[in-house]
Amino acid sequence: MTKEILIVGVGSFAGGALRYILSVGLSKLGRLWAFPIGIMVINILGCFLIGVLYGYFKSKATTDPVLPLLLMTGVLGGFTTFSTFSFETVQLLQQNELLKAVFYVVGSVGVGVAACYLGMRQFGN
Repeated sequence: MTKEILIVGVGSFAGGALRYILSVGLSKLGRLWAFPIGIMVINILGCFLIGVLYGYFKSKATTDPVLPLLLMTGVLGGFTTFSTFSFETVQLLQQNELLKAVFYVVGSVGVGVAACYLGMRQFGN
């Protein structure tokens, strides 16, 4: 278990650093459009990459579980948890769990935004 935590931690560090670098670079575009384009691009890129990695690792049945753990859970988890959210939603849809998928999306986004707002209100924002 300790080895896996270290692998995820190293990947998360790399993904978080990469997210920061890209968001700073892309924020210049966001200022032009008055829109948070950086994080949106990062979320979309993370979703695409987790799909590519999942497809690749699924096609390679003998893949060592360390690499998916490092790249998918670690790097992409640090880069954006939105990719994991999207991946899990697609999995629910592929399992014909439409109601669960809708609940997951509405709960994560709707309740998440409401929770953020309520948290901010605790300090008068």
